[in-house]
Amino acid sequence: MTAKVSLREPYQAVPLPREAITVSVAHTLDDLAQVMAVRAIVYMGEQACPYDEEFDGNDYAGATHLIARIGSQPVGVVRLRWFCGFAKLERLTVTPNCRGGAVPKALLEAAFALAAQKGYRKIMGHTQVRLAPLLKRLGGVRVREGRAPFVFSDHDYVETIKDLFPPEDAIHIDSDPLVLLRPEGEWDRPGVLDRSAARPATNPCCRRV
Repeated sequence: MTAKVSLREPYQAVPLPREAITVSVAHTLDDLAQVMAVRAIVYMGEQACPYDEEFDGNDYAGATHLIARIGSQPVGVVRLRWFCGFAKLERLTVTPNCRGGAVPKALLEAAFALAAQKGYRKIMGHTQVRLAPLLKRLGGVRVREGRAPFVFSDHDYVETIKDLFPPEDAIHIDSDPLVLLRPEGEWDRPGVLDRSAARPATNPCCRRV
């Protein structure tokens, strides 16, 4: 049973059961518009972050965005970027009315699971110092030892990291070719190109006229 939650009281945190929240990969332009809207509310609206510092040129550079929703309403987002040997957790953002812990926890769990499914064994983030204890509690991250705090966009940060354990069916170079063609995060179910494989290879562009 899904809890009935009002999303029209923007500064009242509400307790949420985990089953009320869905987290999915942003695949469409409308999904990305929702991602940007949530981040604008929090980073630009609450934290007075300049537009060009928040939307930093990395949103379309090999990034994956996750959206947490209650019903159809976006209430939290996170960005993942992929580097050789590690994934990077960025822009973890939750709207003011949904900061009781369930939404950021759901986003962290989904981000860790996605990175592990892609075969990553480490995920790191640049975490505001004031939020590091929260991420430690909700996501089991730890502050990296021997790394100095640093500052950007008017906040102080530390590096946080978490070890991941890829499942047996994690994506790898020898995965089925059609699995690798499926949409991000949907490797466990056939996609449109799986269905296209039922047609014979006619190579229409190579036919002689």
